[in-house]
Amino acid sequence: MTVLINGKLISQQVIDETAKEVSTFVEDFGLAPGLAVVLVGEDPASQVYVRNKVKRAEEVGIRSLEYKLPATSSQEALDDLIQTLNADSTVHGILVQLPLPDHLNEEAVLLAIDPAKDVDGFHPLNVGALACGDASLVPCTPMGCMIMLAHVHPDLSGKQAVVIGRSNIVGKPMAALLLQANCTVTVVHSRTKNIESICSQADIVVAAIGRPEMVKASWIKPGATVIDVGINAIERDGKRKLVGDVDFADVEPVASAITPVPGGVGPMTIACLMKNTLQAAKNQVLKP
Repeated sequence: MTVLINGKLISQQVIDETAKEVSTFVEDFGLAPGLAVVLVGEDPASQVYVRNKVKRAEEVGIRSLEYKLPATSSQEALDDLIQTLNADSTVHGILVQLPLPDHLNEEAVLLAIDPAKDVDGFHPLNVGALACGDASLVPCTPMGCMIMLAHVHPDLSGKQAVVIGRSNIVGKPMAALLLQANCTVTVVHSRTKNIESICSQADIVVAAIGRPEMVKASWIKPGATVIDVGINAIERDGKRKLVGDVDFADVEPVASAITPVPGGVGPMTIACLMKNTLQAAKNQVLKP
């Protein structure tokens, strides 16, 4: 019988554990970890994401600060805000909600954030630390995937893993974390030849390519574990539906464990953002 890896349940466990640690942090240091969330413009999806992040922060006892800038804001105005937050010792984490309006340079914005406060784990210094195996702030979605995998595979050592997708946000850091867990890792992407054959040899498949229901049962080795990072909105039978990069109905009977969409990886991302914010606060308070 296929195990459904319940992201809602596991993320709540992460939230509960983080809330306990935050309470201890407040008792020990007399202040709550602070998370600044910056939203530029009025993109509806981004507004929902920010609202959910703020809600979770309040749930665990993290002090959240919202900064909403108009879509017409200049690069200079955004940079000035980030520098102000970098200098504020009560702000331990900074998150700039992406995507930004087209006239703003996302790369420059990510570079401007103090790496110690980069709770998304996107700054080049944190990316490099992850590649070397010693990062303390890891991108939230890959971290969440690893926590989910641990629920079905307490020991990943020696397993064959395939990551579908090579983005800086998910694919590359996911591969690095799997390597640290002693997996043998292959990264496949849009230019990979025989992608189906490569995936069908894997014990673990992580799909993060952004194409609705691309991964079929023929891609999956019987008994493999499938982590579906994709969230795609499609029209089906005249209704809007969210689906992953994996054809769930086709793959579920073949896999030994699989994440649903929605209710899989998505909730884990925000839970891990809370973990990162607490970790950033600890790093800053305890630094020599």
